[in-house]
Amino acid sequence: MGSRMANNLIKAGYKVTVHDLNHDVMKLFSERGIPTTNSPFEIAETSDVIITMLPSSTHALNVYTGPNGLLRSGNLLRPWLFVDSSTIDPHTSRRLSVAVSDCALKEKKDYWNTPVMLDAPVSGGILAAEAGTLTFMVGGLEEAYLAAKSLFFSMGKNTIYCGGAGNGSAAKICNNLALAISMLGVSEAFALGQSLGVSASILTKIFNSSSARCWSSDSYNPVPGVMEGVPSSRNYDGGFASKLMAKDLNLATTSAKEVGVQCLLTSHAEQIFTELCNQGHGTKDFSCVFRHFYLGKDEL
Repeated sequence: MGSRMANNLIKAGYKVTVHDLNHDVMKLFSERGIPTTNSPFEIAETSDVIITMLPSSTHALNVYTGPNGLLRSGNLLRPWLFVDSSTIDPHTSRRLSVAVSDCALKEKKDYWNTPVMLDAPVSGGILAAEAGTLTFMVGGLEEAYLAAKSLFFSMGKNTIYCGGAGNGSAAKICNNLALAISMLGVSEAFALGQSLGVSASILTKIFNSSSARCWSSDSYNPVPGVMEGVPSSRNYDGGFASKLMAKDLNLATTSAKEVGVQCLLTSHAEQIFTELCNQGHGTKDFSCVFRHFYLGKDEL
C-alpha cells in the first residue's frame, strides 16, 4: 500500500524520501533515483511532511516514539504535518496525536507553531492505492485537514473529514466491520443458494438488482467464475488478506468493549476470520471465506 501511495505522490510532483523495513522495496525506489533512509528518524530530519502506512498499532508506536522513531529528536521537529494512514485503534491514534502536538517546530511553517497529526486510514485496497483512487477517512484538526487535501487527492479520489483526533481510525474500523459482515452474509447466501440448486450467477443478478445489493456482491464477488478482475478470479491471491481483516475485527471488538457497546456480529465475524487464518488461509483475500469456511463451489 505505502509504496503505491508514494508512487502517486512522486507522479504528482512531490519530492519524496522513502523508508521501509523491506529492503527490496527500498531498492526499487533507489534504483529510480528516489532517496531512501535507514530509519524513520532520518526521514524526519529531512522532511516537511511525514506519511506513514503501517500494519498495526505496535508498529505505529515504534515508528513514531521508538528509539529511531520520527519523534526521537524530542521537542524540536522539522516536519509540520504527520499523516498516519495505518489502520489502528482510535486510542493509539489519539495517543500519537498528543505526542506530536507536545513537540515544537524548529522553524515556523506558515501559521503552524507546533506540529500537527492527522489519522487518515484508507479504503480501496491495493488496486485503489495503485490507481490513486483511495478514500481517506481523516481525523484531527480541520485546519490541518484542509491544508493537506492536495496530498490526499494526489493519492485518492475521496477524502472525508471525520472530526477530531482518532475519528478517522474509528471510522475505518466501523467501515471494515461492516465490510466483513456483508461479505459473510453474501458468501453464506451464495453457498446456501448453490445447495438449493440456484447458481451464484443467478443470485448475483438478483442481489444486484434488489435489496441485497452491496459492494461484496456487485464489485467484489467472492464466487470464482462469476466476476473477472477480483481475487476470487485468481484463487483469492492479492486483495485484502484474511489476516488483516481478522486484525481489524479485533480492533473493532476491543474498541467496542472499551466503550461498552455490544457487537455480537463483529465478534462472530472475528472468530470466523481467525479460524480461516488458523487453517492456513491468512494470506488469501478475505473473500476466500466463501470457499474455505462455507465450502462454496466455483461457478463453472
